[in-house]
Amino acid sequence: MNKAFVKESDNDDDEEALALAQAIPAGAKNYITPAGYQRIKDELLQLIDVDRPEVVRIVHWAASNGDRSENGDYIYGKRRLRQIDGRIRFLTKRMDSAAVVDPSVHFGNDQVFFGATVGYRNAAGEEHSVTIVGIDELDPLKGKISWVSPVARAMTKAREGDVVTLQTPLGPEELELLSVEYPAPSPD
Repeated sequence: MNKAFVKESDNDDDEEALALAQAIPAGAKNYITPAGYQRIKDELLQLIDVDRPEVVRIVHWAASNGDRSENGDYIYGKRRLRQIDGRIRFLTKRMDSAAVVDPSVHFGNDQVFFGATVGYRNAAGEEHSVTIVGIDELDPLKGKISWVSPVARAMTKAREGDVVTLQTPLGPEELELLSVEYPAPSPD
């Protein structure tokens, strides 16, 4: 089989990293909670210590079998190795640029900052709860929104009981902040 049909672009991982890096506003820090930083660190160590050595072993074995041009284990292994190396580069850059912020320093405060869990009511009377986290911790289905999201930006520095205006594509929407909570400081 012609290599032109099996070779993927080497720029795929770089394009993904560039797109994610652009999510951080220019000149801003990559804020992240200690738990989020630990998850990135754990993933990086898993890739370096377990996944990559296993794929290297498979590629080495597949290469020793002879003809590499039609060797599926070799071709897939090399592709997987590029993906792992790209992810390692991305995670390393994210960790290097991370500014770890412990939200528990605001425990007991009623003003919204990074790491706050905010309960709010929208104009339709629906109540929601969101936690403001770093870009790398984003999980909208679990109520974790990025600190650069429009909702988080509208709420930042507001206090419990305040009404803030969120600019939406359908026009401005008012949100009433019902509660502001932070995790308790660790006992150590």
